[in-house]
Amino acid sequence: MQQITGTTRLLSLIGSPVSHSGSPAMHNYAAQRLGLDYVYVAFEVDGEQTADALQAIRSLGIRGTNVTMPCKTAAALYADRLSPAASLIGACNTIVNDDGVLTGYTTDGEGYVAALRDRGIDIRGRKILLAGAGGAASAIAAQCALDGARSVTFLLRRGPSWTRADVLSRKIRAVCPSCALSLLDIADAPQIRAALSDCDIFSNATSVGMRPHEDASILDGVTEGIDPRSVLRPDLIVTDAVYDPVQTRLLRDAESAGCTTVDGLAMLLWQGAAAFKLFTGHDMPVQEVKARLFS
Repeated sequence: MQQITGTTRLLSLIGSPVSHSGSPAMHNYAAQRLGLDYVYVAFEVDGEQTADALQAIRSLGIRGTNVTMPCKTAAALYADRLSPAASLIGACNTIVNDDGVLTGYTTDGEGYVAALRDRGIDIRGRKILLAGAGGAASAIAAQCALDGARSVTFLLRRGPSWTRADVLSRKIRAVCPSCALSLLDIADAPQIRAALSDCDIFSNATSVGMRPHEDASILDGVTEGIDPRSVLRPDLIVTDAVYDPVQTRLLRDAESAGCTTVDGLAMLLWQGAAAFKLFTGHDMPVQEVKARLFS
């Protein structure tokens, strides 16, 4: 049992809802395992309270906070500084307090790249087909471009998400001109099948396949009437940001086709590890955290 003293430093999570989050258990276990004098707690904060919450972080000397929905965009507005990736996407999920100066980061993309690196996969020079345009997809696209990906193609529906992805693509091109950015309509099954045959990595960064809809796959419309494994090939890397369930139908189909797969739990752990490093300067014992908390 951790002993809280007058020197214990506070880490936190802000957002709503936060009662389901695994972050407190993950960070508290890591701090105790490494003998670090930190404690991590979750605070229920709605979007309109974000500015007040960040001021409280300054006033109370809270070392850092993770930020979840609906506070990510507002947190980027009220932070004093932003990392390159957070600046690109206009949102942050991690804030570090250095003597009252708040710097916002997005570790979702870092967690994605780190999860692939842990499997021996280098993002540099890769062609990525990315389903989604929300917070996770935006962070993944920005970080992959910054880390040297050859191209990122957003797979999504026309509408507001299409507009967001188009704006983000323009921002990324300005900073990373060597990375080609494009958008592909998810309703265009022939074009998607062609893109799948050409890309190195296919990533689902949507909620499709999440419990209680675990029988769904982001490729359902693309593979209607055919075996989903027919559009997947053994040299393709398939990732899924969904971690409940850990083995989504997309990943099961990909494994059946001989693909290398990376699940959402790995991404969750590695983005948490990136935040932990920013907060404490220490490496989270990721494999121990996974074995103790998520096995």
